Amino acid sequence: MKLHAWMNRSVFCRRLMGFGLVIAIAAVATAQQPAGSQNAASDVSQDRATDIDTRPLPLGVEIAFPNVNWPGWESPEESGRSVDFRPILLTHAGDQSNRVFVPTQRGVIYVFANDQETTQAEVFLDLKSIVSYSPRMNEEGFLGMAFHPDYASNGEFFVYYTNKHRPHQNVIARYRVSQDNPNIADPNSEEILLVLDKPFWNHDGGTLGFGPDGFLYIAVGDGGAANDPHKHGQNLSTLLGTILRIDVDNKQEGLAYAIPADNPFVDVADARGEIWAYGLRNVWRFAFDAETGLLWAGDVGQDEWEEIDLIVKGGNYGWNVREGLHHFVPKRRRRPAQEPKKPEGMIDPIWEYHHDIGKSITGGFVYRGKNIPELQGAYLYADYVSGQIWALWYDTDSQQVTANREIPLPESIPVMSFGEDEQGEAYFTTFSLEGQGIYRLTPRQ
Repeated sequence: MKLHAWMNRSVFCRRLMGFGLVIAIAAVATAQQPAGSQNAASDVSQDRATDIDTRPLPLGVEIAFPNVNWPGWESPEESGRSVDFRPILLTHAGDQSNRVFVPTQRGVIYVFANDQETTQAEVFLDLKSIVSYSPRMNEEGFLGMAFHPDYASNGEFFVYYTNKHRPHQNVIARYRVSQDNPNIADPNSEEILLVLDKPFWNHDGGTLGFGPDGFLYIAVGDGGAANDPHKHGQNLSTLLGTILRIDVDNKQEGLAYAIPADNPFVDVADARGEIWAYGLRNVWRFAFDAETGLLWAGDVGQDEWEEIDLIVKGGNYGWNVREGLHHFVPKRRRRPAQEPKKPEGMIDPIWEYHHDIGKSITGGFVYRGKNIPELQGAYLYADYVSGQIWALWYDTDSQQVTANREIPLPESIPVMSFGEDEQGEAYFTTFSLEGQGIYRLTPRQ
């Protein structure tokens, strides 16, 4: 996540008109070419451009829950200082209650009925006293939340936050709902599962999600700064720059969880057994497709390319040897005359786009709802800097993107996160001084 990266939107949008999505299409076509074969890539990109549907999707976008009051949040405060409302996620408990949960980056989790006329949210859990958030280091804070698949019976949920009392330390912890009120969690129930110490404040990752296998997956950034200075991305002895997979229903000696026996690096010397995939810079949102079980991730780039990956067991996604489909060379170093051959075993993204289109991907999820048939099976994603949203279709048989269609917005919106309710309908969030930072996608108007 690059929440600090923002620029003049009108200037940026004018630039986009000259480049469009052809650059992204050309990038995907380049994956089929020998390294350094620029002419061949250009020729194929023209062919691929005719195969990929890039027509805009005429869908509606509207503020969701426009009348909700958020207890404990007020802007401006009595001091006159503006405090933006920062909904970092929208999710549900999977317990058939049809409630919506909205955590904020400052550490308050709200809950309310999934009704567009709802006027009052309740505070499910207030963690401001232990969550570190600062506008100057705004990739930290409360970053992720996931409900146990058996939440309806065990009341367990999991959170990912930056520790207020230790610099640049991220915490993954278990909490439980109170026994007396389903809309209030027990603040004294915290059980810390994992602590991640980072050298810098950015690249925190932060997504939590349970897979179809019942294990908890965790996205962890590469530790921060630029260029991955400590080479975490290709180092299996650190948890940084990875997606982890752990068993929260069992424990093993010395751990507050268990490492699944079929994790790919369990028996590899000096490797951390928790790692499921690595070579990732800063996955900002992953999600399992409810129908296929595929794990989709948006990995935030650095100098030139943003990418979408399908995460597989033991996969190496190339950072910091590669950025997207390309050999990575820091800007201050000389780029080789010919791009080196891709190192053996590294996995290409299924899609990338250049920084002429956007500079910070926000990963989403595959839409499986019912209200918008036009979106069925599409992976939703956005760019935080350019304020655009797309729907991407991928054919798993041919392993090709077949469509990448923009969802036009009435204005550019820096999308912080996507979310879905219990029916699988699509929402996205942004920061707001008015408390109306949650939007939903609607059928054609």
